[in-house]
Amino acid sequence: MKYNFDNHINRLGTDSLKWDFVVRQTGRSDIKPLWVADMDFATPPFVINAIEKRLKNQILGYTLPFDAYFQSIISWLGRRYEISLNSNDIHFIPGVVPGLHHAICSLTEKGDKILIQTPVYHPFHHVIEINERQKVESPLKIVDGRFEMDFNDLEKKLPGCKMMFLCNPHNPGGTVWKPEELKRLALLCKDNGVLVVSDEIHADMTHPGHTHIPFCKICPEADENSITLMAPSKTFNMPGMVTSYCFTHNTALRRKFYSFLDMSDVTCGNAFAYDCLMACYSEEGEEWLNQMLEYVTDNIRAAEDFLSLHCPKIKPMKTEASFLMFLDNRQMPFEDTEQLNRFYIDQAGVYLNEGSMFGNDGKMFMRLNAALPRNELLDSLQQIKQACDNL
Repeated sequence: MKYNFDNHINRLGTDSLKWDFVVRQTGRSDIKPLWVADMDFATPPFVINAIEKRLKNQILGYTLPFDAYFQSIISWLGRRYEISLNSNDIHFIPGVVPGLHHAICSLTEKGDKILIQTPVYHPFHHVIEINERQKVESPLKIVDGRFEMDFNDLEKKLPGCKMMFLCNPHNPGGTVWKPEELKRLALLCKDNGVLVVSDEIHADMTHPGHTHIPFCKICPEADENSITLMAPSKTFNMPGMVTSYCFTHNTALRRKFYSFLDMSDVTCGNAFAYDCLMACYSEEGEEWLNQMLEYVTDNIRAAEDFLSLHCPKIKPMKTEASFLMFLDNRQMPFEDTEQLNRFYIDQAGVYLNEGSMFGNDGKMFMRLNAALPRNELLDSLQQIKQACDNL
């Protein structure tokens, strides 16, 4: 492989949320952080090179999105997903979560109902609550180790909702939605006047053997009734660099949402954002992504095999996209999530995301980040095994 994903990079003392926050929370520097969704791989060299090239301008002034930036997005989405866009369809946003916030503020009113499918990425909950909208939860079903949509529940709860947040692919479950699920959902939302805001930030990390279908591509009803949010930041391990964008083909939605973004003064990214995206959405970016995905999927298969053999009461859901694993601990001998979390920290010496943060349906689950050098992942799994043996 051209790129080395086995290399250890010491992130302690670098103001890293993933590493230094754990030290602050636990008072220990020996706890292995396998939580927040950034990788312990070096950010690709072409991204670093793009930043260095921009620095040679000597002035980090206000920077506008330019035509080559839009063309990079158009080309990337066209090649990978056969999405046809022009530059007017696309708008920069200062992060996917802020994009959710701005969509709520511009397209709904206080008190409006917004549906989410739980358990789901925790900011979905927060953004609805802090903006004084009503959160409507539709629990997902676990079938054969993966999430499926509960359409009986959706048919009851979608009427009266103004908007739905869709996580596509799903975080934390790693589920790649089936075409028939997306189409049925699209028709239900259209019939009930429910606008879909689709978070597709993990789309580019769909594993071999699975196919990501953008919500807007599933049928004309979806295309005319949705806004899609994407970014290269998770895929290319630069989440500290704000490079997100949204797009929609609906002219009326575009006019209302994009004018709100402009009036909110979030039109421009930082001086490096556009160059970094263009570097990622290049042929070199494709090569890095393919190699990273091969490494990460091997990591996940290794973790699944290890847990099946040594910790059979910890059951990972089938991860079909991204580098996150959702671990079912309901067979473990703990009464509540606090006991479970203390087990992983105090006994196993690893720091994971508590499943309850994704909603009540995530209780007794834990989310594990498998994007780290393989020997370090196996060391962490060995610590979990030892802690299980000690039980």
